[in-house]
Amino acid sequence: MTDSAYCAGGLSAGRSLNLGMIGNCAFSALIDPVGAIVWCCLPRFDGDPVFNALIDPSANGSFWAFELEDFMRSEQRYEPNTAVLRTRLLDRLGQGIEITDFAPRFVNRGRTFRPLMIVRRVQVLSGSPRMRVLLRPRFDWGRSVPTTTQGSTHVRFVGPNSALRLNSDAPLSYILSETFFVADRPMNFILGPDETLLTGIEDTARGFEQQTGDHWKSWTRSLSLPLEWQEAVIRAAITLKLSLFEDTGAIVAAMTTSIPEAPHSGRNWDYRFCWLRDAFFVVRALNSISEVATMEDYLHWLNNVVVRSRGGHIQPLYGIGQETQLPESVLTHLPGYRGMGPVRVGNQAADHFQHDVYGNIVLGASQAFHDHRLFRRAGSTEFGYLEAVGEQAYRVYDQPDAGMWELRTRARVHTSSALMSWAACDRLSKVARVLALPERVTYWRERAETIRTRILREAWSEERQSFVESFGGRDLDASALLMAEVNFIDPRDPRFIATIDALEHALGDGPFMRRYEAPDDFGKPETAFNICTFWRIDALARIGRQAQAREIFERMLASRNPLGLLSEDTHAQTGEMWGNFPQTYSMMGLINAAVRLSASWDTVI
Repeated sequence: MTDSAYCAGGLSAGRSLNLGMIGNCAFSALIDPVGAIVWCCLPRFDGDPVFNALIDPSANGSFWAFELEDFMRSEQRYEPNTAVLRTRLLDRLGQGIEITDFAPRFVNRGRTFRPLMIVRRVQVLSGSPRMRVLLRPRFDWGRSVPTTTQGSTHVRFVGPNSALRLNSDAPLSYILSETFFVADRPMNFILGPDETLLTGIEDTARGFEQQTGDHWKSWTRSLSLPLEWQEAVIRAAITLKLSLFEDTGAIVAAMTTSIPEAPHSGRNWDYRFCWLRDAFFVVRALNSISEVATMEDYLHWLNNVVVRSRGGHIQPLYGIGQETQLPESVLTHLPGYRGMGPVRVGNQAADHFQHDVYGNIVLGASQAFHDHRLFRRAGSTEFGYLEAVGEQAYRVYDQPDAGMWELRTRARVHTSSALMSWAACDRLSKVARVLALPERVTYWRERAETIRTRILREAWSEERQSFVESFGGRDLDASALLMAEVNFIDPRDPRFIATIDALEHALGDGPFMRRYEAPDDFGKPETAFNICTFWRIDALARIGRQAQAREIFERMLASRNPLGLLSEDTHAQTGEMWGNFPQTYSMMGLINAAVRLSASWDTVI
């Protein structure tokens, strides 16, 4: 939408992904450049969107905005080193208000306090601006308009199965009637469960803001940052942390569903679940800057998945509460992002066989055997569970699957899946060495070598002078760049260098990189996949092409939205963001690239 785009029925359809995110590791909300909350699922990341205007820009869309009369422009920024967002709205006379948005998160009585609560504070910047409050929640994916009741200092929004309460010291009559009024004093708005506040509205909002800001600044202070690009890394790290569902330890791939990967492409998927692949890379990126608490939380979730599998098939993704059934359906009553449906709920990929999952599990869990910072390091019991995963990896490494790109109508023996099966066996050998189990060291090393030999022989194409996407195939795939990242091959190996050159030629779009060249169920990909560009940056840095890697990284930094966030895809020609948002894969790629490319602190101290 344009910065002043309100219409009689609600928000206009011309929006973009220039959004900010607030959250507290229990839920999140996305806020547009003029301070409207256009996406918020409750009571969890994968729940019913109480505010859904991001995918329903029609008059039926639900949102929460503060509209300034005679609006002229807006400014937006995060409070440095926090997840507190500030939006300024200014009118044509220079009068204005500032909106402070956050989800409370801080330690209280020895536990992390993270209620399902949005706090919005409005301050007058200058003059006597006139504003109105447009608070239009809905339930059941927009199909249910809540019943509204008013108390002395609150408004209740009652749906079929739940209720929300707004506590506010603003005039409730104006809120309910959506009437413009003069903003002549600070106002506080607290939307959350249908419960009475324990303290006054202003005291609660002010105290929560102070404690939440202090919490995030303390958390950021503990990070081990690279010398260069610190602000970008901090924002990426906070975004990844907000993608953790702390109650179980699951990490969602993105906060949204059905933002298309390219305009009118039909590549609209629900990403509000935990992919084992994505979660491993998120944990690895945060570990690189010394944030280990997320890994500990995730390992609790992952251990549940591993134990319940009993050495058998493991899904590539689960619900954040370990749900195994994620049936995919289309909501035909919703028009979709910019009217580009379909809107999908659930994800069929949960039913896929994606054999790289076993390697991602072992890679994600192996640090728990090596890291002395953890409160509880893994031992022989956990190793037994992981060995069962490794056995499954070895059983299926040369069997056809849907691959890491989740192809729905084509199965092959994907190189990326075999690569991760190798990683599972290789890391199990290393863990066995830590546990002083020499027989298991030999056992897993031999299995890893068997897979390695097959990959080097059957995934290399003399014709293409590159590692290719499947055994005996000829199509190129950017996932081959992971060979160096998981230490499968020396990056100086001529075959790896030749693969980089071939991928740049076939899949490069200027600085960006697409996933693969072969058409899939929807044809050839139109946009570049951001994580593939970051893999390219990493590979270039590993082979000594630092200048080229830094140049591409700077282009990726410029591709972020004004608040420093990235979605899944970038359109190489327009530079516009597409795909679900914010994408953990993209944000962790930014951290990895900054850590690898940054000059050392030794150069300045």
